[in-house]
Order: sequence, then C-alpha cells, then structure tokens
Amino acid sequence: MIANPAASKDIRRLVAQGRVVPDWEKVNILKRALRGLQAVGIDRVVAMPDSSHLVGRARDDASLTLGLESLDMPALYSEGDTIKAAQMMEAMGVGCVITLGGDGTNRAVAKGSSSIPIVAVSTGTNNVFPTMVEGTLAGLAAGLVVQGGLELSEVSVISKMLEIYIDGQYEDMALVDVALSRERFVATRAIWDMSTIYEVFLTRAEPSSIGLSSIGGRLQPLSLEDSGGLYYRIGGSDRNHEAAKQVLSPIAPGIVTPVPIADWRLLPEGERVPVEPR
Repeated sequence: MIANPAASKDIRRLVAQGRVVPDWEKVNILKRALRGLQAVGIDRVVAMPDSSHLVGRARDDASLTLGLESLDMPALYSEGDTIKAAQMMEAMGVGCVITLGGDGTNRAVAKGSSSIPIVAVSTGTNNVFPTMVEGTLAGLAAGLVVQGGLELSEVSVISKMLEIYIDGQYEDMALVDVALSRERFVATRAIWDMSTIYEVFLTRAEPSSIGLSSIGGRLQPLSLEDSGGLYYRIGGSDRNHEAAKQVLSPIAPGIVTPVPIADWRLLPEGERVPVEPR
C-alpha cells in the first residue's frame, strides 16, 4: 500500500473549490481496503511509511488479523519516497499495490516500478489516472489479482505514458499530461490559470475529467484503451498563434472557462515532438 497524506491539500483549496480528503477519511478508505484484502485470504501487507502513519492507523482494528510490514526506508516526505517504495516493492515481489493519491502519486509509483499492477484510489485533485473506487472493492480486486482469482490481462490495461527528453537525454515521464508553462516556479504543479500555459500533450482526453485532459476531451475524446495521444496549443498565447476555436472546460474544481485553441491534433504512438522554450 502506498498512501499519500499530502494528496488533496494543495493550493487549489484556495484558488478553486478543490475537495479536501482529510487523513481520517484516508484511514477509513485504507481500513476498508484491508478488510477486502483479508476477506480473500491475504495475510500480509507491505506499506510505505508516511508522515501521517495512514496505513498503520488503518491496521489498528480488532477485526483485522493480517500482518503489516512497513518498508525499511528513510521517510523524507517527498515524491522520492513513493518512487523508492515502488522500487522496493517490485524487488520484494509484491503482487499488486493499492495507491491513495492523485495523478502525481501514481506517476511516482510508475517511475519506481512499471511492472506491479496498480489499483489506484482517487484522493487527489483533477484526477484522471485514479478512480473514485470504494476502498472495500479496491481491496477485493487487489487481493484477487494477487491470489490469481482474476486474470490480469482481462481486468487491467497497460497505461500509456509521455516521455520527456532534454537535449536528447531522457529526463522524466508522465502518465496523463505534459504542459509547457511560462511560470518560473513549479511549486505544486497545480494549474488554474490557462494564460500561463501554451502547449499540452495528453495520453488521455477525458470529457468527464477536470483539468487539461478535459480540454482535450472537448476536442477529441481519447481513452486509456485508445492508441496514441493528443496535442493542443493554446491560442492567443502570443500574437502568432490566434485562437481557431474555443472550448468551454472545467479547468479546476468550480472553475469553468472558455479556452482558446490555436491548433490540435492526434499523436501516433512513438512520435517525438520537438518543443521550443518561450
């Protein structure tokens, strides 16, 4: 289990109406997931240590008998913890990981391991990768995958990803989107002002989502199962790129705004797209 205590607590609680998932609710979700795991015969769970001790608090329940092992790793309370935890879990032969967090949490897991199946429970903001699955069902699904009760090829999809190269060298990856921004400071990577963005690359363009993916979904819906990705350029970002059309999109919780689009197209799998800094 990898639970991110910082999920759903960024600046979008102030600049938008992003929901807050408090630690006690994350503990309740984890407790239900543990009960689901136990119900299908799982007797040992491995967890990433975190600053709020979420999994440990969830395990502190008289109805739970399964063992809990906390990974022997220093907790620096950064994205690096999640990457390291996923690497350790892969080395230990963990059969499935339940994550609590958002797109960023699952991106960090994927950076640490590309082979462990993920049951991603959404507790973040503008989530596209994780879903609002009930904790009990997440535990049941993960447990059945580990026990061989579910055929992985029938119940899972291998996620697409975007790879970022700088001067020909691999630099980073993303599961959902890559955005080029004029902002000098990255901070939490939360976006609510589209005037700061000029180009976006997506693996998924979901009309039912919020954020950059929802904008793409109004141009051409693209699901996890569809091949390739989608690119769009924001119009009006400079005088050479006037808007060809506008789409009305929810770019953050409670913020719906027309977004000018100068250009967009589908991206075939494997295509490399050069970009210029601005």
